[in-house]
Amino acid sequence: MAKAYERIADELRESIRAGQLSPGERLPAETVLAEQYGRSVPTIREALRLLRDEGLIEKQHGRGNFVRRPRTSVLRTNLRHQWEKNRVQEPEEQRKQTGATEHDTGLQVNDLVFRASYRETKANRDLSEAFGVPEGEVLVERTYRTRYAAERAPFALVTSYLVRDMVASNPDLLNEEKEPWPGGTQNQLFTVGIELDRIEERVTARPPTPEEAEELDLPHGTAVILLRKTSYDINDRVVEISDITLPGDRTEMLFTTPLERW
Repeated sequence: MAKAYERIADELRESIRAGQLSPGERLPAETVLAEQYGRSVPTIREALRLLRDEGLIEKQHGRGNFVRRPRTSVLRTNLRHQWEKNRVQEPEEQRKQTGATEHDTGLQVNDLVFRASYRETKANRDLSEAFGVPEGEVLVERTYRTRYAAERAPFALVTSYLVRDMVASNPDLLNEEKEPWPGGTQNQLFTVGIELDRIEERVTARPPTPEEAEELDLPHGTAVILLRKTSYDINDRVVEISDITLPGDRTEMLFTTPLERW
């Protein structure tokens, strides 16, 4: 048999899903809810805790509990990579009109806030093995954050790595001020004569670190999806590696695999 706080949570949950409580609307005070349901304030708090853990409401310090606004969802498919490659040789003005985030979310360029930072780092054992270069090889580490302007959390936490000597012939590829780059990484690599042959994506999941939960603004108990993207050129050389942390509450991943005819 459901406990009292679970029954109260069920009723409030149904009110939210039915639209009787709208996104951004403040819930009645705990004392008011206690009187409404004929229960104690601690029981009401337990019910509200359940809803916060599910990501349906959020508590704003000094203001009360509010219905959480749905976040923009992301549909990430493996077909996005061919879409990006098809755009590599398009004119710059055409490439500027849209990018991978817009492709995955349905938003427009002007809807987004973008931030990039570059730094040089040395390949650790993991990255040296992945790239097939000596440990300590100089890499360009690029950190990206993109968010919907109406929201405070980014769609993902992205860290990308390039071998510095592989791209240094184009100084623009070492300069974060050139971001956002029309056409993304595939076009950047094209400027130094690199064509991608395939992209491998390895997906795992785990609980977030406290820092990840805060930056992605995750509801309690939400997992993160970890994606390592490894890009190979037509000479079977690893040319870029990205480690991407995706919020589990608003990311959908869809994989389509064409099958050859018998």
